[in-house]
Amino acid sequence: MMSILPEKMLRIIQIQTEVVRLGLDLGAVMALVVMRMQTLMKADGAVIELAEGDDMVYRAASGIAEGQLGLRVPVHGSLSGLCVTVGEALLCKDSESDSRVDREACRKVGLRSMIVMPLKDGDIVVGVIKVLSAQPHAFDEADMEVLNLISDLIASSMYNAARFESDEMFRRATYDHLTDVANRALFYDRMRQRLAQAVRQKERFAVLMIDMDGLKSINDTLSHRAGDAAIREFALRLKAAVGDTDTVARLGGDEFGIIFYKVERDMDILGLLERIDERVARPFSFENMTVTLSGSTGYASFPEDAEGLESLIEIADRRMYSQKRAKKTG
Repeated sequence: MMSILPEKMLRIIQIQTEVVRLGLDLGAVMALVVMRMQTLMKADGAVIELAEGDDMVYRAASGIAEGQLGLRVPVHGSLSGLCVTVGEALLCKDSESDSRVDREACRKVGLRSMIVMPLKDGDIVVGVIKVLSAQPHAFDEADMEVLNLISDLIASSMYNAARFESDEMFRRATYDHLTDVANRALFYDRMRQRLAQAVRQKERFAVLMIDMDGLKSINDTLSHRAGDAAIREFALRLKAAVGDTDTVARLGGDEFGIIFYKVERDMDILGLLERIDERVARPFSFENMTVTLSGSTGYASFPEDAEGLESLIEIADRRMYSQKRAKKTG
């Protein structure tokens, strides 16, 4: 076994400490690990994929892979799928000459070399962690040893968070720990699936971006516990405003997203915006304190506003921030 440099061992211990602090919030654990691994390995990106049926799904991603969050790659025909099948670490020195990889997916991400390490729940491989480089021949055996230590760490966290149940593990990986709505990874996964379906069936749908107003003030003047309670209440009210087939997600901090599954007419979107405003803009009580809630919302509809995932989210984001600015200057 090759020796790992002391500074890298120290960084791995620091990552382990950060993971322990996050506890059972598996989605946050995975997001943290990919960011730290990218830095530790001096890589251009890192990904955690979970094996779900016939697909490998990007459940956490950083760097050059960040824009591919929620991407699904077939188990058969991909290096990640092969890693799950054989249960062993795999090194790709150059994706352009490696017959084991899904070359189209590699080009979409912008990678040329990678290490793929299995994540094991007991004897079962439930996914992979991989580090990526835009350059060929970027990694060696020493890098594989470092990644192996991290894979054991993340697999142990997944094992404990899931309480040994695979269904619970996937839930903790895809739902926000604080609010129990979908997390960022699941939001992007469902966005990709809904977009593909809408293209095939020539249907309309919409994406909404919502920011809570005044969360910093709640944290500063009341407490962070009050702020967490406000976030939970905000999520509950968003869920109450949408239908059973729609997706409400917490994208991070005070930012939320909604996939409005089907739009028959423009009035449907306006009706949803009115329901959100009406339900959210009511004070609620927290430990005998009255907390005021409100939010700023923007939307984009497919195919009228845009036909691509990133464009739809960008337009909805821009409209949301425009409303937020108008509130501050109004």
